[in-house]
Amino acid sequence: MKKIRTVYDHIRANNIKTAILVILFPIIFVALVFLFTWIVMPMNDAVNTAVRVAVPTFAVCIIWTLISWVFGDSMMLNMAGAKQINNTDPDYKYIYKSVENVALAAGLPTPRVYVINDSGLNAFATGRSPRDATVALTRGIIQKLDRVELEGVIAHEMSHIGNRDIRLDMFIITGIGVTVFIADALLRGITYSAPRSDEKNNSAAVIMMVWLAFTVFNVIITPVLRMAISRRREYAADACGAHITRNPIALANALRKISGNSTVKSLSAQSAMASVCIANPLKRRAFLGEILATHPPVEQRIKRLESMVI
Repeated sequence: MKKIRTVYDHIRANNIKTAILVILFPIIFVALVFLFTWIVMPMNDAVNTAVRVAVPTFAVCIIWTLISWVFGDSMMLNMAGAKQINNTDPDYKYIYKSVENVALAAGLPTPRVYVINDSGLNAFATGRSPRDATVALTRGIIQKLDRVELEGVIAHEMSHIGNRDIRLDMFIITGIGVTVFIADALLRGITYSAPRSDEKNNSAAVIMMVWLAFTVFNVIITPVLRMAISRRREYAADACGAHITRNPIALANALRKISGNSTVKSLSAQSAMASVCIANPLKRRAFLGEILATHPPVEQRIKRLESMVI
């Protein structure tokens, strides 16, 4: 008989994934540095370069982990342009109350509530743990969904909080931010440097290979990691969200409406944020974009939710 996965299984799996991710990021990057520097120099020199790069890489990884833990949620909310609301705000008092009710039904602390001033329909959750979590909703999703549908969306996000998906997301997004920043700094250094000797030319070639390793890591490796981590857990969050509200059809109807306009302007240049949202906030892309999509097809999600109706 197949074992039924519980919320504790999801939490344990996400804790393991987080640890693996923190370890894999520097190892994969150092391996890429070795492979690319091997192109421009003998193998022994490439090994020595990789070893020299490994020390600062692991140091940066430790710093990245600390930054993610302390500032990760604030960084994500700033990227989205989200503003906090509370239960005294007359325009959003019922939204706060809905979040409070769903959190109570889920057996979780009430998260902070933020609103993104965008007409697109989307939402995400962030934070280190359920005790300091945040749920962010777009103005569009608040206006276009009825209360039952909106509670289904909130329950989906509360499931991500309960399953500890939010911590894993923070590490991924801040990690990508760090690697993009370093890659940009290296490119600027290559662009503005003016080597005048063979030794400096050799150093420039090594820096170019390190930059190439960063670029390949950002463009190819991280999207694959995000895709591998994100797709299955969306199904889990849908199922848990439907269980919290006892209304899978409400979430299914919400997903139908969201799929018609999930684009969020403030996140259009933040591809790393796509994996945390209930639906892809970026503009639709062609075939390759579908292959590397962080979310399973909406039609499949709706079909699974509808099958939960007894």
